[in-house]
Amino acid sequence: MERLRTFFRRLCGMSLKRMWNHVVQIHQESGRHQLIILLDMIYCSARYGVGYLDYHVFGFAVNRGERRRTFMTMNHNIALVRALNEREYYPIFNDKIRFNERFDQYLGRAWIDLRKSGPDGFARFIQGQQAVFVKRLDLYGGRGIERIETAGVDPVPLYNRLMEEHKYLAEEAIIQHRELARLCPSCVNTLRITTILSGGEPHFIYAFFRTGSGKSATDNISSGGMYTAVTAVGRLSAEAFSDKTGLYYRCHPETGVAFAGFQIPFYRECIDLCLKAALVEPHMRYVGWDVAITETGPILIEGNNLPGYNMCQNYRHLDPPGIGILPKIREIVDVPF
Repeated sequence: MERLRTFFRRLCGMSLKRMWNHVVQIHQESGRHQLIILLDMIYCSARYGVGYLDYHVFGFAVNRGERRRTFMTMNHNIALVRALNEREYYPIFNDKIRFNERFDQYLGRAWIDLRKSGPDGFARFIQGQQAVFVKRLDLYGGRGIERIETAGVDPVPLYNRLMEEHKYLAEEAIIQHRELARLCPSCVNTLRITTILSGGEPHFIYAFFRTGSGKSATDNISSGGMYTAVTAVGRLSAEAFSDKTGLYYRCHPETGVAFAGFQIPFYRECIDLCLKAALVEPHMRYVGWDVAITETGPILIEGNNLPGYNMCQNYRHLDPPGIGILPKIREIVDVPF
């Protein structure tokens, strides 16, 4: 019944143009006939609760049979969140200031709550800084985030505007590691690292690397960013994929730096940081952490109480090939599905 409800929700909300674009791209990648892809896509939506983007990302045109059962779907992901994360603790992760208060020791940057600082405190905060990021507390996917160059800025009218726009969080701008700036200098490039707390012990589940398109100040996938896989030693291993275009990129479109073989600095330290952070709030056992990397090491950007499920299962990034994330999760925790 839940699969049918998901199917009809997707049917009502889908874009036929985008779906057909994915059919064409899958045809070009797999060589399968477009009509067969379309029919199988509809079947997988009803059978597995997999939409056309997930069908493309999971490589279901080539990953068939029992392999499809190894992939975590949106319904699986939601069920896992409900089983492992206690709802009354969601606000710690959904409110950016509450998150900063709880995880301040891992942030590695200064920040203030404009509701408490007043215009004078805000003026002192931006003094001597080249740029700050201001954020709304309740938006995600890069929305409600603004980078402000502070040179010559009159702090009082700026403060008043930010308060009117509900951008209550101001943070010191992160200066990322020079290697990551070489790959994409227009935004802070990040790792998404997901952990599960089981039996009081934090477990690393997966990591992937996100980078901006060069046209935005964030690397969020919904803002046109791209992502790719990371090996156990922190090396990028494949082409980057963009949900927005549905295309794979061998090199970064802005800088021309190749993705495959690019080494992420401080990768082991990034994982260790998230394993420590996973112990801070034991009522939230399944978290996706966004991590930036500076010249001196990793810092937390934020935690997500609804981690993604599809980017870590891109069929061109999987190791071993053709196998989704469910078997690994089942080794660590009893799943409710």
